[in-house]
This record gives sequence, C-alpha cells and structure tokens, in this order.
Amino acid sequence: MSNPVYGKKAAASRKAETRSALFWALISGIVLFLAWTPFQTALFNDNKLQFEKPIFWAAILACLLIILWIAQSYKSIQLKDQRDWLAVSVLLLPVTYILSLISAASHVLAMNMVIINCIYAIMFIIGLYVLSDKMGNRIIQATTMTVAYLIVGFGLLHWFGQGTTAGAITKWFSNTVQYGTYAHAVMTDSNGLRLTSVFQYANTYAAFLMAFLFAAVFFVTTSRKWYGQAFHSFMLVPIIVSLLLTLSRGGLVMLPVVFVLLLLFLKPAKQLLWILYCGIAGVASLIISKPVTELGLKLNETFSGSGALKGWGILLGTSAIVGLLGWVIQRFIAPKLEQSLGNWSARKTSNLWIPIGSVVIGGMLIFLFIGTGLKNVLPQNISVRLENINFNQHSVLERFTFYKDALKVLADYPLIGAGGGAWASLYEQYQNNPYTSRQAHNFFLQYLIEVGIVGFVVFMSFILFIFYKYIRGYIKGNEEERNSHFLYLIIVLSILIHSILDFNMSYVFMGILVFLGLGGMAAVMDSKPVKKWSLQDSTARGIYSAVVGLCAIIVLVTSIRYVQAAEAGTDARRIVQVSTSFEEIKAPLDKDLSIRPSHPDSILLLASLYQTIYTQNQDEGFYNASVDLLNTALKDEPYNKSMLKRLVEGYEMKQEPEQAFDVLIENAHKFKWDITWYEQIINKGYDLGTKALGAGDTATKDKYFKQATEVFTDVQAGIQHLTTLPEGQLQGNPFENTPDMILHAGKMHFMMNQPEQAANALKIGIQDDLSQPSAQEIVRWYLAALNKLDQNDEVLLEKLKQVDPNAEQNVKQLSDLQF
Repeated sequence: MSNPVYGKKAAASRKAETRSALFWALISGIVLFLAWTPFQTALFNDNKLQFEKPIFWAAILACLLIILWIAQSYKSIQLKDQRDWLAVSVLLLPVTYILSLISAASHVLAMNMVIINCIYAIMFIIGLYVLSDKMGNRIIQATTMTVAYLIVGFGLLHWFGQGTTAGAITKWFSNTVQYGTYAHAVMTDSNGLRLTSVFQYANTYAAFLMAFLFAAVFFVTTSRKWYGQAFHSFMLVPIIVSLLLTLSRGGLVMLPVVFVLLLLFLKPAKQLLWILYCGIAGVASLIISKPVTELGLKLNETFSGSGALKGWGILLGTSAIVGLLGWVIQRFIAPKLEQSLGNWSARKTSNLWIPIGSVVIGGMLIFLFIGTGLKNVLPQNISVRLENINFNQHSVLERFTFYKDALKVLADYPLIGAGGGAWASLYEQYQNNPYTSRQAHNFFLQYLIEVGIVGFVVFMSFILFIFYKYIRGYIKGNEEERNSHFLYLIIVLSILIHSILDFNMSYVFMGILVFLGLGGMAAVMDSKPVKKWSLQDSTARGIYSAVVGLCAIIVLVTSIRYVQAAEAGTDARRIVQVSTSFEEIKAPLDKDLSIRPSHPDSILLLASLYQTIYTQNQDEGFYNASVDLLNTALKDEPYNKSMLKRLVEGYEMKQEPEQAFDVLIENAHKFKWDITWYEQIINKGYDLGTKALGAGDTATKDKYFKQATEVFTDVQAGIQHLTTLPEGQLQGNPFENTPDMILHAGKMHFMMNQPEQAANALKIGIQDDLSQPSAQEIVRWYLAALNKLDQNDEVLLEKLKQVDPNAEQNVKQLSDLQF
C-alpha cells in the first residue's frame, strides 16, 4: 500500500527538480542571448534587410525566454510591492510606441521600434526576477563581463590587422562578416582610422568601453580571489587603449562626468583605489598608445605577422604589469587604506571630498593635455582630437543644430510623437541646413519625438523611479548588498549619460544592456508594499502571466513572420543577381509584401521590376501596377524619398510630366535642402509652362511658371541662410544654384512679363568666362531683361560680342518677344 506522505514528498521533489531545470534553462538562454546579440550589429533605424533580421531574431529569442520564465516562476509571481508593479509598468513602454503608430511618419520603422521595446520590456522583467537570485545574478554578471572583454579583444584583433581571424570566429553566427572579415570593425572617416569593434560606430563603442572600464575597476576592488583581482586589472589597459583608439571626443568628455558620479556611491578608501587604478592603467595606456596606434595604422594598410606580434607583445606585456600591480595593491595596500580611513568614512559627507578633488585634478589634466606640450606624448591623431574639444568645433555645433531641429519636430507631434524612426524619416523636413544624419545624436530627444510628451513622461518616470529607489536601498544596505548589483548601475549610468551626446541606444544590444541593468537595479531597490493594489493570490498571478504570455506569443508570431519576410526580400535580391525571370524574382517579393505591405526595400525593387517590363513591352498593366504599388506604400511611408523618386520616374517614363511635377511640388517641403529636388521642379516647371504657352494656354503657363519661380526664390533664401551659420559649422551637402536653374527661372520671369525679377535671377549666373553656350544664353536673356527695363550694360554686351558676333541682334530679338 502506498504511503500518501511519501507520495506528496515525491511530487514536491519532482516539481522542485522541474523548476530547477527550468531555472537553469532560463539562465543558459540569457547567457547565450547576451553572447549572440552584440555580434549582430542591430542598429534599429536602418531599413536594410540584413540589419532588420537580427532584431527580429532577438525578439524571437526574448519571447522564448519570457515564456520560459513564466513556466519557471509562475508560482512565485505576485503583485504586492513596488518592485512587482514595475514589472507591470514596464509594459507601458511598448504601449506608448503602439500608440505612436497613429501618427507614425514611417510605419515600418515604427513597427520595428514596437518590437524592440518589447525586447527591452522582456529583458527588464527577466532581470528584475532572475537577478534577485544570488546564483543567477553571479552568472549573469560573469557572462556580461566575459562578453565585454571578448568584444574588447575582438576589436583589438582588427586593429592589429587580424580581421580574417576574427571573421573566421564570428562568421558562423553573425551576418556582418563580409569577404571573410567583420565589416567596419575599424571605420574610416575624416579623422582617419577609428576602432569600433562590433558596433561599427566609434562613439558608441567608446560609451561601451567607458561602462566596462568602470565595471572592471569595480571588480578589481571587490573580487576576493587573487586571480580575479589580477585579471580585471589586466583588462584595464586594453580597455583604455581601445577607448583612445576610438578617437571619440564625446567618450573622453563624458568619462570624467560618469567617473565622478560613480565615486559619490563609494567610501573614501574605495574612491582612492578607483582613482589609483584608473591612474596607473591610464598612464600605462598613454605610454604605449603611440606605438600601438602607429602599428595599427600600418597593419590595417599592409598586414605583417611580425608587426601584429609586436603590437600584441606591447599591449599584453603592459597589461600584465598593471595586472600584477592591481593584485599587489589589493593584497597589501587596500586593506590598510580601508582601515586607516575607517573613521573618516563614518562621517556623513566623507564621500564628497574626493570626487570634488578629482574634478579639480581632472580639470588640470585636461588643461595640461590640451593647452600644453604634454599632448605631444600622444599619437598625432589622438592629440588633434583633444585639441578640437571646444564648443565651436563643427561636431558640437552640428549636435546643437540636431537638437534644435528635433524640437521643431516635437512642436508638430507633441503628444504621442511621430513613431519609431521619426527622426530618420522627418529630419530633412525640419533641418536647419543640408546635413545628413539619420540619428539625432541624443537618445532622450530622439525618444521624445518618437513617443511625444506622453510617452516620454512615462519613460522618464520609470527610469527616475528606479534610480531613486535603488539609491535609497543602496544607502540603507550593507557592503555586500551594495556590491551585489552595483555593476548594473555602472552600465546603465554610463550608457545613458553618454547617450545625451550620441545614439548608443539605437543599438539593440546597448538597449538590452540598459534594460537588463535597470532590472538588476530594481531587483535590490528599496521596495515598499503597495497595499492599495496588492494582489497575491492565484487570480493576480494568472492575469499577469496570461497578459505577458499572450503579448509574448503575439510578438513571437509577428517576429517569426517578419523574419520570413526579410528572408524573402533577401532571396529576391539574390535572384536578381543571377536571373532575369520576372516570375522568379516576383515570387519572394510578393511573400515579403504579403507580410509587410509597405516595406520600402521590396516596394522599390518590385516597382522597378514593373517599370522595366513596361519599358520592354509597353504593357500598361505593368505601369499601372507600379504606380498603384508605390502610391499604396506611400500612405504608410509618406516621407520615403526613394519611393517618391521612383514614382516620379514612373510618370516620366509614361510621358506624364504633369503628374511627376505634382509629386515634386507636393513633397518639396519634406526635402527642403535637396537641391536636386528643387532643380527638377524648376526645370520641369519651365518645360510644362513653355508647352502650355505653345498651346496658347496662358493660365496653365502662369501656374507652372509661378510654382517653379517660387521654388527658385526659396532656393535663394536657403543660400542666404547658409551664410549665417556659425563659424566652424559645416554646411553639409551642396546647396547652390545651377546654370539651368538660373536660366530657366530668369526666362520664366521674363515670359511672365516680370523683367526686373528676370534680371535679378539671371544676374546670379553671369560668369567671367563666356565660352560655354549656357553662360552666353544667360547673358543674352539678362541683357534682354535690362532692355525691357530701359536699361543696358554696354560692358557686358561687348564681352558677349567677343564670343557671339550676333549678340546685339539676338538680344534685341529676345527683347521684342511678347507673351
């Protein structure tokens, strides 16, 4: 006969074993997720298929993790205190992005951002509960640091010219490996080579390095094992050297800011140790920065095994010395320092004096490196970047311009914003000058214009509440409790502070780190019961689990479908390279568009395909299909310039210039610094107006001429505005008159019997060299306009006669024309 007590114990044991297995499966999944994500380079604001697919895969993995978490934690889910209700409130972040879909400037980018915020919410919820477990917390912290150090090593492999080695390692799980190497792990811009590692953008890599520099210092001072102290000390030099190689001014400016803020959380003994470790590693890194930089520049031009070996020898040798010093300091000096400063540490304001002193010392160091010959110890490319740190430097002025333009967007989309990717879609309409930047270079402003004031208030309330409660808990906690989750504060504070100047959070991996870190901070925050909304029974557990699980399933299914769409779009592009079969190319495009009907990449390819077939056989069905496809997609993507250009080309192909002109005119305000757009309007307006004039339709002629000349006036106002830009700020893309624009604008004014406006327009295009026919024609019409005003320019007429013997007769004929 079976023992009922034994049976209950056996059942309880099996349930415990099942929960334990689920817990370890969840931890393993998070570890793999953190290891896989950074090598995907998922920059959410890019429409290219190869960058979108990793985002959707990340969403799939995140959804599987949250479902696993629900299965593992179902019995322990409660809604009784502030911490638990944060797991509910985080769901408001994707909700605000869903709300912004109502006024989204780009439906595709907005949907991408909805999915990304679902990933962030999931990582926060998982972090909130998993990081409350000591074992889970230790494993995730170890994984995070390991991944960070691998990223540092990955970047240095590329700096020393060993990109093929790094590519061979990552090609199995990253789609960013091209031709055997990871693309743009060392980027090139006007400053030369800049280290970027997995991020392909130096400033974001600098933010990442800054966070993990302080994380490494933290672990040096808290590790109990000698090898932990030595290894984290060892990694300080590669991190600082990598930071210098990014040439990021923003990183160097924000590093002391974050450093001082973090010092405020530490006791005086720890503050001094942090300063000591950063000082030792910093000096060592500066000493080797010149040979490491020079070797890297040479190796990226021409690889040499001996050169790479020399570079690694210098770096690893210096790191080993710093690692040894770190262990010695922690073993022999740190205990005595903490003991001697014990009484001082007990005072209330003791943690303020050293940060204040470090600000003064930091200011002196900045002066020495920027204002004196000490900068000569640095490599030339680094010293030049330091010299250019000032508020009149072009990148600073450009950022201020971005911020002002972002506020213009907000003014038009104040409450719920313009959806995810709003800046990338709208900035050309609001920009102050013709720059190109698909990022606002300020995460908070970019977030504000995407979700509006409502969503921004929700987000900032969420963030600030966590910081407030974490700091309260930190103050009340003992040393062990403070250290247990301090890594997460370091990561979140470093990335968010640097994101004031750049778009780090546009990288999904960086966002995951921040929200996982917020979850870690919330896991140990000073949490109070919420009696009014306290729900501890199975009903609350069931409702919350059902809501989160249902949302996860929806996001999971959507992401799987989006992956299928992206793969279909990629297949179509591959087929185009090897086949001319219409049906073969169209099939994957139809699949993509059946899932994402307005996906720009596939819309453009399919429209181009239709137009090509129409050109070949003049079948109007294909032309109509192209126009219908583009017009339908533009309802969701009204600011997509490539689609609008394709539509204009389609109308021109069908010889329907009136429709093409209407598209150009109706959308000109969206691209107000695109000179080619204005040039098309002016030239087409002239052609259509003269056509109407030839048909005797004066009213239509005046309509086209008036619209085109108004655009020309806008161009002159823009050119004048650019002269007012602050000294040091770059104009951006070219924005200037072309001979055709000037000639056509002048002729249109002339034909509208506006000789004064005609003369003013044509005068802009008069050149000293009249050898070109276009230059001669401008002068003829200009002189004719002067004749209409009973004026003349004998000097210019004589000059024209030198290249055109019949100049006087030609000018008189133009003057006698009546319209």
